[in-house]
Amino acid sequence: MTIAKAIAPLSVVNVTGPLTGIRVLELGSFIAGPFAGQLLGDYGAEIIKVEPPSGGDPMRKWGHCDPDGHSYWWPAIARNKKSIAIDLRTSEGRTVVRRLAKASDVVLENFTPGRLADWQLGYDDLVGDNPGLVMTHVSGFGQTGPRATDPGFGSIGEAMGGIRHTTGWPDRQSTRAGISLGDAIASLFAVTGTMAALNERQRSGRGQEVDVAIYEAVFALMESTIADYDLGGHVRGRTGSVLPGVAPSNVYSTLDGADVLIAGNADAIFRRICVAMNRAELAEDPRYRTHESRGMNQAELDEIIAGWTAKLRVEELEALLDEQAIPYGRIFTAPDMITDPQYAARELIERYEDEILGQEVPMAAPVPRFSRTPGQIRSTGPTLGQHTDQILESVAGYDPKQIQLLRSDGVVA
Repeated sequence: MTIAKAIAPLSVVNVTGPLTGIRVLELGSFIAGPFAGQLLGDYGAEIIKVEPPSGGDPMRKWGHCDPDGHSYWWPAIARNKKSIAIDLRTSEGRTVVRRLAKASDVVLENFTPGRLADWQLGYDDLVGDNPGLVMTHVSGFGQTGPRATDPGFGSIGEAMGGIRHTTGWPDRQSTRAGISLGDAIASLFAVTGTMAALNERQRSGRGQEVDVAIYEAVFALMESTIADYDLGGHVRGRTGSVLPGVAPSNVYSTLDGADVLIAGNADAIFRRICVAMNRAELAEDPRYRTHESRGMNQAELDEIIAGWTAKLRVEELEALLDEQAIPYGRIFTAPDMITDPQYAARELIERYEDEILGQEVPMAAPVPRFSRTPGQIRSTGPTLGQHTDQILESVAGYDPKQIQLLRSDGVVA
């Protein structure tokens, strides 16, 4: 089952998240910056998203869409955000952004490095009016270096950061994950860096720049890859569904075609696997008795386990694994997630009515969980410019006549 919740109007939602009271000005599009904005909004921050009046963020039409071209992803990645449409190509539009930045705690941006500075919207241009401003940059290669201004997407960061070389099978070209992994990793570092900078500001009273490069974020996850090579002469490569020397830990197919990952490389767990297979003698076999010996005979051991699982239906296999407390996980698809009791118990999938799509949209609940100040989904992705007048008046300090003039001049929409 899924957990359905009716969404309250933004004006009556009681914001409880740990970042309540923090205002973030989001400048940018696509994934790496906006996903960070999504997470900060989940935690209670007010997110003001600046979009171009002509079409808005391309994410509005990104990925799988309804028959009218509206993205199924937009309601989630733009949730908890207020949309203001501003033409940054105009000097008046940039003035609006400066006024918004003056009233914000954080500017989150993922333009090509140097673009905002060219518009006099860089950190040095804004910090004079707001010394406590934290400005978080997300880009392909960072704000400095010979490739700083090169176009950079998440896939490029995955390649340069090293994860693509280690993903896939050794006899084929490297593969990618089925999601925008590099962008997501960079977003997580952007959120971590932003919150660390805000924490430091409590002591110093001063803001600072947070510089996130996608390839660096990916590289930070690459464990001892460099030390393995620099000290041991070993270059990590693609190993398919296993880690060499770690066994058993692989994906095994069942009689009815399910794929189940079983992780039993610890000695005690492996002994329980042997009991589940009714092959207790394998635990004392010199080829499999220790972690090291199992690693040396990994392929042979995988064949034994694969032969066992192939004779069982997935429910039978899971019952045996549960009985022996063996770590496992079925390879889930979306239908599995929707019906899984663990997902349901944790209310991990929430559903909200979305104005743009005109229907209820499921999405992941805020993660992680906070015991006293839980994150919330207060609204789904807004229509383009939905909050323009509200933000101009309440945050930037424009009066209705000034707002009308900006609109008639095409500066805002």
